[in-house]
Order: sequence, then structure tokens, then C-alpha cells
Amino acid sequence: MRLRKRRQCFPSCSSLHRVDEDEIYWRQEKGDEELEWSHNSTPVILQLAQCFTNAMVGPRSLIGGLFTRSSNKRSEKFSDYPLSPLQEQRLQKLHERLQTPFDDTSTDHQEALRALWGAAFPNVVLKGLISEQWKEMGWQGPNPSTDFRGCGFISLENLLFFARTYPASFRRLLFKEDGTRATWEYPFAVAGINVTFMLIQMLDLFSAKPRCLPGINFVKLLEDDEAAFDVLYCIAFEMMDAQWLAMRASYMEFNEVLQVTRTQLERELSLEDIHQMQDLPAYNLLYN
Repeated sequence: MRLRKRRQCFPSCSSLHRVDEDEIYWRQEKGDEELEWSHNSTPVILQLAQCFTNAMVGPRSLIGGLFTRSSNKRSEKFSDYPLSPLQEQRLQKLHERLQTPFDDTSTDHQEALRALWGAAFPNVVLKGLISEQWKEMGWQGPNPSTDFRGCGFISLENLLFFARTYPASFRRLLFKEDGTRATWEYPFAVAGINVTFMLIQMLDLFSAKPRCLPGINFVKLLEDDEAAFDVLYCIAFEMMDAQWLAMRASYMEFNEVLQVTRTQLERELSLEDIHQMQDLPAYNLLYN
């Protein structure tokens, strides 16, 4: 299968909105930086490199979100800023979630996995936590717990939040109901894990506090809504699927689609008039 070298990309919703000097900063910074392997991404690389093996055509075609950008040139104004007590509290709670691995012996984690199946296939009885049925949701094999090793329990929490909070949107993406789909579609569940990891990197959540403009603005949104990360995940998943359709992509191009999605989301998070999640232009995708 040949990759298309050029195509019409899905325009960012933020192109119609005014941006401040901070967006100009990150755009210039972005052009100067080089992609590098992230130390923190190593577990995910080892795990998710198994996915889409037959589609690999080079080192940049590893499933998306596995590259991070150098932080050496960040401006001081993006690294030295105060956090309110509520921001600090909620950011710390989010960090704790990021550090929680998926434990297949935990009753709570097992129940969350069953709840995800029930939300996806309410009329289908699950035969077990290890079952070939899981492949229908887009897991790599019959045991979905192995796919969580890269991103931990938060990636399951994100999927479950999506299913419970925006069920129509969740099912639309799960069953690929929109647009003309590719013969080789992205697997829904594994793509969801990649969206989680992409957000963690984009928002610089591996740091004690974000040192990039989208991350700093996200912390402000987190103060307004404790579920901001989960809502942003749902928005990002919708954006990724819309980009997928606009580019008429196949799973060999998933990394490219996710990178474009990241750029669009960074732009929206850099708008000066974003004060709550509902202000993001792409928020409306959840209700299309």
C-alpha cells in the first residue's frame, strides 16, 4: 500500500479565532525543536510497537504519540509561574492517576474493565476478562490488561469516562459510524491509549508542573473543572477521528493523523479566550 505524500488537511477550528503572543511563541519554538525519543515514553514504545506491525514502514511510523519535543529552549515565563492551592491540589491528584498502573488482580480495575465492556456492548455477555471478544473493541489480543502496561489505569479511566459521559459520541467512534471509512481502520481501544499518552506529552504532565503554554492553560482549565483531563481526552479522540476521515487515512498513517491532531489541539489550548472546556472550538464535536 502506498502512502499519499500530500493531501488536504482538516483545518483547525481555531483558525477563526484570535491568538495572543504566546501562541506565536510556541509556533516559533516548535519550528526550532527536533523530535527526540522521550525517556518516559519507553514503556509505551515497547508495548505499542507491537501494534500494526505489518504496517510499519520506518521508525516514524510507530503508532502515534511516541515522540516528544525537546524542552531545552522553553522561555522562563513558561517555567516560573505560581499555582493556586486548588490548581496544585488537582494537578497533584492527576499526577497520582498517571502513576497508577493497571493491576489485573485489583477488583476495582477488573470492575472498571467489565464496565467498559458493558458500555460498549450492553447486550452482549462478556465471557471473561480474557476472551477473544475483546478484539471486537480494538484490543491487540484476548487480554486487554496487557495493553494498559504502557499508559496505566488512567487510559482505562479515560475510555470509561468517554463511554459514560458522551455515550453517543463514544459509540459513534467505536463503531466507525461517520464518513467513508478505510479498509484498514485504526483499532478503537489501542487508539484510545495513544490519545491518552499524546495528551500527557502535549501537556507536559511528566513534569512537576507544565512548562508549555498549552499545559499552563490546561492547569487553569483544571481549576475550573476537575474532570478537565478526561473531557479533553474525549475532545481529542473526536478530533483525531475527524482528521482521520478528512485525510482518508489508513492505519499505516495513524501517527501522522495523531501528530496533526496534537497540533490542532495545541492551537486551541493557546487561544487567549479559553476559560473553560466549553470554550474550546472542538468541544462541539462531542455533540455532532
